[in-house]
Amino acid sequence: MSSAGQGTQYALFESAEAIPVEVAAPAEAERRFSDYVVYVDESGDHSLASIDKDYPVFVLALCIFHKRHYAEKIIPAVEKLKFNYFGHDSVVLHENEIRKQKGDFAFLSHRPTRDEFMERLSSIMDASNFILIACVVDKARVSKSGNADSNPYHIALGICLEALRGFLAEKGQDQVKTHVLVECRGKKEDAELELEFRRICDGDNPGNRILPFDIVFADKKTNLTGLQLADLVARPVGLNYIRPTQANQAFELLKKKFFCDGGRARVGSGYENVGLMVYPFQKAKSPDEPTEAVAPTRNPQSTCHHCTRGFLVSPRANHPPNPPPRPDSAAGCARRSPPPGWAGG
Repeated sequence: MSSAGQGTQYALFESAEAIPVEVAAPAEAERRFSDYVVYVDESGDHSLASIDKDYPVFVLALCIFHKRHYAEKIIPAVEKLKFNYFGHDSVVLHENEIRKQKGDFAFLSHRPTRDEFMERLSSIMDASNFILIACVVDKARVSKSGNADSNPYHIALGICLEALRGFLAEKGQDQVKTHVLVECRGKKEDAELELEFRRICDGDNPGNRILPFDIVFADKKTNLTGLQLADLVARPVGLNYIRPTQANQAFELLKKKFFCDGGRARVGSGYENVGLMVYPFQKAKSPDEPTEAVAPTRNPQSTCHHCTRGFLVSPRANHPPNPPPRPDSAAGCARRSPPPGWAGG
């Protein structure tokens, strides 16, 4: 995006210095709330009656932010991104609209602008210190196991809240209230979710513990930065499970965010079954039970490994068949050196 004739373009972060995540907390007697806030979003639908063969999973993602870092660094960075590209900050970053280049994001059909936008969005995700907890529910396997009446959202919620408790216990903040914000989905769905959330927190969990979590429902129009970032991370996690051998640059970045064994010394490893869970629990697959979902060639979430590099997969009118053409070919997906992070090819 050319800067000619434009207003001031704000730097997303004022400095490249490492941002301290934890600061001295007040005495326990003075503390009402934990130092962390959690934003939740999902990818895929939770129906077991009709399973999308191209995306047969439900993913629940919890992004855990230290409040000071979130308020002082992450929110201003996202606001500046919006001012730079839209001139105002009422736009809501939504993975589906960005990926499909529709609505406020139609301007991303211009390739150079899209690459620049994705690169700047990537820089925010990379520089943002948040902890990620996610659960992938393999709906096809749940259905085959005879649990067709199960609710994948509720299954994932129970698993993720237990992992969240573990994280907060590690930080010594599992005895004070932590707010968990979710996006409104509808009156009936919200009521069912709140009932399940409170049931889990009231002791229906593996340790029969009372969990000091409080659910907050937020309308998308509230334009909460945390919910928007959570929306961006859920789908790459699902795609990595469905097609684990396919390049997924977004997931590579997310590896550094997952809650893991060993703390900061092991960032990027030791997150399986700690910060990233799969349900039903993995077992060796039989030859007639493939891991990957088969997607149509022209599906924008299909199997071109040049076009699934980042968090957002952009549709192609002339998407190439597999295997893809030579890297320098002008046809097909017009591969270029991808911007680091979330950029869809």
